[in-house]
Amino acid sequence: MFDKLTERLSRAVDTLRGRGRISEDNVAETLREVRMALLEADVALPVVKSFIEKVKVQALGAEVAASLTPGQTFIGILHRELVALLGERGGELALNAQPPVTVLLAGLQGAGKTTTAAKLARWLQETRKRKVLLVSTDVRRPAAILQLERLAGQIEAGFFKAEASQSPVAIAQAALEQARRGLYDVLIVDTAGRLHVDAELMQEMRDIDAAVSPHQRLFVVDAMSGQDALNAARAFSSALELGGIILTKADGDARGGAALSVREVTGKPILFLGTGEKTAALEAFDPERMASRILGMGDVVALVQDVQRHMDVGEAEKLARKVAKGKGFDFIDLRSQLEQVRKLGGMGALVDKLPAQLSGRAVNTAQADRDVRRQIAIIDSMTVRERRFPDVIDGSRRRRIAAGAGVQVQDVNRLLKQFLDMQRMMKQLKGGKLGRMLAGFKGGLPPGLGGR
Repeated sequence: MFDKLTERLSRAVDTLRGRGRISEDNVAETLREVRMALLEADVALPVVKSFIEKVKVQALGAEVAASLTPGQTFIGILHRELVALLGERGGELALNAQPPVTVLLAGLQGAGKTTTAAKLARWLQETRKRKVLLVSTDVRRPAAILQLERLAGQIEAGFFKAEASQSPVAIAQAALEQARRGLYDVLIVDTAGRLHVDAELMQEMRDIDAAVSPHQRLFVVDAMSGQDALNAARAFSSALELGGIILTKADGDARGGAALSVREVTGKPILFLGTGEKTAALEAFDPERMASRILGMGDVVALVQDVQRHMDVGEAEKLARKVAKGKGFDFIDLRSQLEQVRKLGGMGALVDKLPAQLSGRAVNTAQADRDVRRQIAIIDSMTVRERRFPDVIDGSRRRRIAAGAGVQVQDVNRLLKQFLDMQRMMKQLKGGKLGRMLAGFKGGLPPGLGGR
C-alpha cells in the first residue's frame, strides 16, 4: 500500500545522508520533500501540516544537530511522529462483557464489510477461541446475505439466515436472541453498505444500533479510497459512537493516505488491517510496525508471526529429520514447501514485510506467485514414483508432465534444475543444522524480534 510513499520518503531522507552537519536550509529542503510525499499519498492537508511542524521542531533541535548520522536520526524522528499519527499502541477489540458481545460493522458500499465480517470472525475463533455468530442486515442486496452465509460456512462460524422481507432491525434483534440461545460468545452484525452518506440508510443503522446496543461499533474503510474515506469517517463518527477502525485493502497499490488520516480525523484507533481477499488476511494493527514499513524498515516481527501461525511444524520437523539422516529431498517435500509459501500469503506478502534493502523492490511478486502455482501444477502432473525418484524423469516423461500441467517443456526443465540446486543445498544441511534452524519458529520469536 505504501510503496510510492516509502520511495518518496527514502529519497527525502537521502538528502541528509552524508551531510557533516544539519542546517535550517537542508532540514527545510528535506521537509519539503516529506510534505510532497505525504500530499501525493493523499494524506489530508491539516494532518500533513501538523505532522511537518512536529518533525521540524525536533529536527532543528540539538538531537539532530549534534548527531554524527543525521540521516538516521531524522528517520528516527519520522518514525516516532508516524507512530503518534497512526495512534499509540494499545487499541484492542473489547471483549470483556457478558456474552454475547455484539460487534456492529459500518461503512460505505465497496469497503469490504462483508468479507471483513468473516475475517474478523475467523480471527476471533483462532486467536481468542470465541464462538461467533454472523448476520447480515443488508436486505437491499440479497447477494450480500448469500456471500456472508458462504463465508461463514468456509470458516465454520455460525450464521443467522434471515429473509429479505424482514426489516433490518428485526433481523438484528432475532440474531441477538439466537446468539443468546446458542451460547455464542460474539455476534457480528454486517450492515447495509452506502455508495455515499445516505440519510435514510444512516438512520437505519442508528435504529439497528439502538435495537441491539452493540459493545463495539467498528468503521470499515477502504485504505485506497483517499479523501472520500475521510468524509465518510466524519459522517459515521458523528452518527455512531465508534470504538475503532478496520482498514481494508491494505495490500493495494494506491497511495494509502487514508491510513495516515482516518485515525486523526475520527480520534479512534485503527484495530485491524485487511491485507487480501482470503479470510485469513486480517492482522491486528500495530502503529510502530506500520511506521517501520512506511519508512522501508520492514516488519520482520509480523513475518515471523505469520510463519509461526501458518507453518506446519510437524512437516518441518519431519523434513529436518529426513535431511539430517541423509535421505534425499524429493518433489513431495518441495511441493510441501511451496504450499507453505502460499499459506503465508504468497511472495507479495513476504516481500512486503522485509526491509526495503533486503526485499529487492524490483522483484515481480505477481510473477513469482504465478511461478509457484505453475511449479505446483507441474509436480501434481508427476506420478508418485517420479516425485519420489526424480532421476527417472527422462525426455518423454518431461513432455507428458508438461502436457498434463498445461505448460511448456522448458518450464519443466527449469523446475528440475531449481530442484537439483535445492537438493544440493539440503545435502549441506546434514547433521541437524536444518532442525536447529527451524526450531526457532516453534518455541516463540527469536531474540531481538520480541522473543525472550
